[in-house]
Amino acid sequence: MVKKNQLSYSVMITGLAMHGRGMEALQVFSDMLEEGLKPDDVVYLGVLSACNHAGLVDEGLQCFNRMKLEHGIEPTIQHYGCIVHLMGRAGMLNDALELIRSMPIKPNEVVWRGLLSACKFHHNLEIGEIAAKSLGELNSSNPGDYVVLSNMYARAKRWEDVAKIRTEMARKGFTQTPGFSLVEVERKIYKFVSQDMSHPQCKGIYEMIHQMEWQLKFEGYSPDTSQVLFDVDEEEKRQRLKAHSQKLAMAFALIHTSQGAPIRIARNLRMCKDCHTYTKLISVIYQREITVRDRYRFHHFKDGTCSCRDYW
Repeated sequence: MVKKNQLSYSVMITGLAMHGRGMEALQVFSDMLEEGLKPDDVVYLGVLSACNHAGLVDEGLQCFNRMKLEHGIEPTIQHYGCIVHLMGRAGMLNDALELIRSMPIKPNEVVWRGLLSACKFHHNLEIGEIAAKSLGELNSSNPGDYVVLSNMYARAKRWEDVAKIRTEMARKGFTQTPGFSLVEVERKIYKFVSQDMSHPQCKGIYEMIHQMEWQLKFEGYSPDTSQVLFDVDEEEKRQRLKAHSQKLAMAFALIHTSQGAPIRIARNLRMCKDCHTYTKLISVIYQREITVRDRYRFHHFKDGTCSCRDYW
């Protein structure tokens, strides 16, 4: 561009952030400042989001302080939400909780939900219960909050508490949004849900899944059954993992696209750890570039690695 403005820089920073390219986003931000353009709260939201997605904790905290001290921008609830998520994802759960309690504005559902999500990732039930209670006090009507807490209790094998949460959800009429994956094949979109047996080509898809897993064994893949939070035996957990919607979508794409063609998938929920490992290995075994857009960001898989560097 002959002439760049605040908007063009802001869009570039935000786009890089969504793809996990945090250092590049910070470089673009630096270029913006060198051109003499003054950042606003939207630009800083993009910068903090970039640090969040790339795990740049020190850089994110520095930018958060710089925003107030150098540019006189008072943080909004969105900025605090980014920092809480950044600290929480990095395992700084006590610091994140302390920040929430010291905020000059009342924390909203997004802030507490970010902390709850981080507690789930780091298996910190104590602080997770604090976050869940705070969401309840805000009269949260998001069934996902109940599901997260229920999953944390399940991981801790507190099945009575799981039952209480599920009963409470039923009493309030909440239903869990089922996970699904969309895949593009020959300019058409196909939808899959976990354990899907309804597709007309179901038999071929599951045969492909069997072939994929046979190949994966040679790469040292072992299903991460800790991702299945049901009180069932190991064999059933492996069967549930095998038929995750993302894996079904990949199998369908491998059947119906030519060798070397890229695969594009979109999910409505965050990618689980097992699907992430699985997709990295599929990208190298079948020599495919696989792009997955989950609820929070883009993942680009190629040659056995992911653009997120296993941080998401």
